[in-house]
Amino acid sequence: MLETDLMLSVVIPTCNHERALVPTLSTLVPGAADGVVRDVTIVDGGSTDATPEVADLAGCHLVRGGGKRGDRLDEAARAAKGPWLLFLEPGVALDEGWQREVRALIDALERQGEADRRAAVFRYGLDGFGGRVRLAEFLADVAGLLTGLPRAEQGLLIHKRFYERLGGYRPLPVMEDADLIRRIGRRRIVALRARALAPASRSEAASRGGVRAALTAGLLMLRVPPHLVARLYG
Repeated sequence: MLETDLMLSVVIPTCNHERALVPTLSTLVPGAADGVVRDVTIVDGGSTDATPEVADLAGCHLVRGGGKRGDRLDEAARAAKGPWLLFLEPGVALDEGWQREVRALIDALERQGEADRRAAVFRYGLDGFGGRVRLAEFLADVAGLLTGLPRAEQGLLIHKRFYERLGGYRPLPVMEDADLIRRIGRRRIVALRARALAPASRSEAASRGGVRAALTAGLLMLRVPPHLVARLYG
């Protein structure tokens, strides 16, 4: 077995995501078959639907509890057995062959001694057709270029040592993902070619959220404390 086999521990936060969870778990099957995905942890925020049953049937670890989302994500990340962490949003499906690109990137970073100084995100996409969907993708790309702040749907690939050195997810009321990305820094984030495809139903929300995301990212990049940003945006 190669040293880099079983390298990824995948962490997925959920709350009443029984339907959204299925395509996300399905997209991880090729990674498990190729020896890239070691385990999957579902971090549940109190689902009242069949989310826990879906996680159990898929052979995932399940972390349930109250408190803030950041606390639950951090607990799962620090308990992960794989040397690399992959955070994914429920409902997101990764491009075919994503595991080969991830393996190649990890191999390159480890050869270059950059494994605990770099992180990566997938390219953002929407799983749908039509002008409105493509417009939403374009606006998301523009916002990302202007702010350097990827969307949560793009996932986050990061070595566990790097994650722990940064302090991991913080127990913030909102924007835990943006806060962690800010601490990583835009220059240390690699953009993968493979896409993370969010459901097309999110296209309108993506369009509406473009300006707000840009303003939020700007405040975070200016080192405004995240808890103050959270208060500004409720």
